[in-house]
Amino acid sequence: MKELLLAPIFFLRLLYQSSFLALGQIWAKKGRSILTTTGIVIAVASITAVIASLMGLKAKVLSDLETFGAKSIWVWFARPDSGPKKNVSWWELRFWPDEFDGLLEHCPSVAKYTRISPIDSRFVASFGEKTAEGVQVSGVDLGWEEIANRPLIMGRPFSQIDQSECRLVCYIEADLRDKLGMDKDCIGQMVSVKGRGYMVVGVIDRRPDLAVIDIGDNRQEGYEMYIPYNTFMKLGNKRPFIYVMAMSNSPEVSEEAVSEIKFFMRKSRRPALSPGEPDTFGAQSMQSAMQQFNQLSQVITLVAGGIVSISLLVGGVGIMNIMLVSVSERTREIGLRKAVGAKKGAILTQFLVESIVLSFIGGIIGLGLGKLMTMGICSINKMMNLSHIPLWAVVLSFCFCGTVGITFGMFPAIKAARLDPIEALRHE
Repeated sequence: MKELLLAPIFFLRLLYQSSFLALGQIWAKKGRSILTTTGIVIAVASITAVIASLMGLKAKVLSDLETFGAKSIWVWFARPDSGPKKNVSWWELRFWPDEFDGLLEHCPSVAKYTRISPIDSRFVASFGEKTAEGVQVSGVDLGWEEIANRPLIMGRPFSQIDQSECRLVCYIEADLRDKLGMDKDCIGQMVSVKGRGYMVVGVIDRRPDLAVIDIGDNRQEGYEMYIPYNTFMKLGNKRPFIYVMAMSNSPEVSEEAVSEIKFFMRKSRRPALSPGEPDTFGAQSMQSAMQQFNQLSQVITLVAGGIVSISLLVGGVGIMNIMLVSVSERTREIGLRKAVGAKKGAILTQFLVESIVLSFIGGIIGLGLGKLMTMGICSINKMMNLSHIPLWAVVLSFCFCGTVGITFGMFPAIKAARLDPIEALRHE
């Protein structure tokens, strides 16, 4: 009983002594130890930097997705992969403006929707003597600012009168206001686009730099300007490019709302889709998009981490090689220790701990290098400014290092433990 109680103490003491001896041997052969751990350092640094980058990209994309709101739903036209319309032109697949009439009556889970029609070309906006190029003008329905989660920072939303009377009113971005040198409170001032003057009734913030779900409005540079949809149609756009944003009653019914929209759209399309015919449109909720991206990012992280972790095997082979050399160099020492009573377990533990310590030192240095690489990535690309090394990656790195140390240090340790003391003492 007493021996069982003292066993953990003996083990900890042996572990401490073995660690102390391992550090002494590593320090005595500093140059060789550094070269031995290079593979581990590179592997851990690469793995942590890759994971940090992917985590940063994931956080950025999800953050941008969340700006659209958990209740958001996107509807766009699309060419089917099969069926009679798989080779038709995009012009034939485009939505007609009236295809969405009655959508709210037939889709009880949908709270509201807005058609969005960006004009194909970009324009020059002017105010007084100042101009701004690359202005994207889009027509939107009432409630767009709520559905798109683009609240007004100043002014009022479009009214029913603005829509029905096709008034020349607009929302502009704060960036466009500043570019044109307008007053900070620019409500009521006129912006001229293509010879027409539009009265500013609202100012909106710039949307996120990365728009993951970006149907047709691929703005990389420039400014945004929005006008009432009926005003947009009055300008001569009889069959414009249209995509739709809808908002469900709650996040819980978003998928039900998507199903209702799909059923409605199959009936309202020109011509209506017959049973069995593939959809000529797409519809997806924001929650579904976020779930799909989460699953995709997990797969990418696993694949990338698995590929990079192959370098751990290279580092492990280096450790095994140097430990075999160490056993050969210290054969007489091993024989002497066995001659004075050291057991096989003590010899095995000494060399195994030395292998593990070498691996852990490489892991610590690798984590530091990985952190520096992550900081460099953040400074180079602003899209990656959320990159960080998660705690689970740190724990995983040390687990890998420990596994590599044990796996590749076991054979040299067993070889040392099995040495015959007499033959070891005779070794030159």
